[in-house]
Amino acid sequence: MNINSAMRKFFCLILSLPLSGIVMAQSPANNDAGQKERVYLVKSLVRIADPVLTALSKNELKQQMPVEAKTGDRKSYTYLEAFGRLLAGMAPWLELGPDQTSEGILRKKYIELARIGLHNATDPTSADFMNFNKGGQPVVDAAFLAQALLRAPHQLWDPLDAATKANIIAAFKSSRVITPGYNNWLLFSATIEAALLKFDNYGDRMRMDYAIKQHQLWYKGDGLYGDGADFHWDYYNSFVIQPMLLDVLQTLQNAGVDQKTTYDTALKRARRYAAIQERLISPEGTYPPIGRSLAYRFGAFQLLSKIALMQALPAGVKAQQVRAALYTLIKRQLEAPGTFDNKGWLQVGLYGHQPDIGEGYISTGSLYLCSEAFLILGLPPTDEFWQKADEDWTAKKVWKGIDIETDHAID
Repeated sequence: MNINSAMRKFFCLILSLPLSGIVMAQSPANNDAGQKERVYLVKSLVRIADPVLTALSKNELKQQMPVEAKTGDRKSYTYLEAFGRLLAGMAPWLELGPDQTSEGILRKKYIELARIGLHNATDPTSADFMNFNKGGQPVVDAAFLAQALLRAPHQLWDPLDAATKANIIAAFKSSRVITPGYNNWLLFSATIEAALLKFDNYGDRMRMDYAIKQHQLWYKGDGLYGDGADFHWDYYNSFVIQPMLLDVLQTLQNAGVDQKTTYDTALKRARRYAAIQERLISPEGTYPPIGRSLAYRFGAFQLLSKIALMQALPAGVKAQQVRAALYTLIKRQLEAPGTFDNKGWLQVGLYGHQPDIGEGYISTGSLYLCSEAFLILGLPPTDEFWQKADEDWTAKKVWKGIDIETDHAID
């Protein structure tokens, strides 16, 4: 075969391949890494959400959802865990509302499923009516559901019919019989009251003020709070403490209660902790498996995602490095074999299916706290966050031998 014939065959082969099968070099000006990463993250979020919201929309969540638990019967709690936690992470994306893009059409579907879910979860006559007041656990997940509504009031609250709104308010108020633990749990009660303040025009200021003041007392320095009086090496500053503290303070501020000084202090600390979280992500997209509740997977990085959503990243931390780091981390964990069962439900584990990682309070519903890492999807596709080429995050830079700025503590 002569050279010309061989070249013709080569180009014919290339032209016959689908575009997805060709990897082409792109100039930085045309780089669409952020858009591709967003597409992947949206697909991942709806993959996680679909079994929960579809079943709940049919009043079949209790019938369909498996309940994996290390010890004990968690069926009284697991369904509200799944719904509240999932929706808290989805809410900023849903709040963007529907539009005519493929993503906007997809959002419309899940907004509608979420609204039906809110009705079914809080209607006392519904097969999927959830437990908001029996035992201690419901105050936790009522708070995550409240957090979702605070994050997406225009899509998840305003369009609801009067009966559903009344049922939600009644469900939140019913959780007041639960006395929260003297630790991060104070913020669960405070978040519920913040939602009642916003949506029912009255929230118990004592529950909110007590949680705020205690966490001010429990601040340990350099962007970290104790979980109660003691400091724990775990991810609860991100799972619960700092995001909910900011949400409660912002809700009070929006209601006309002057919280500016307290909020500014909390935000300064949160930005420092976001900087720490960014540095915890290894070049490979892993992070230290420290402390309890590791089965919440990448929900451990809720705070970093929230600060990015707020467009309040600390100096020296670029949006493109946070985007690349979170994308790499989420993708690595989601694609581990065993993360999902054969029907698409999450299974207990940090990397794949690792049942021993689950504590006694962990069950299938608990795992949906992982959705909190997707808060960045609340930034629209046109936002600077999704533009430009990926940038190496701090750990990736330093282990390439690239010079980085020194890291300094705050008060």
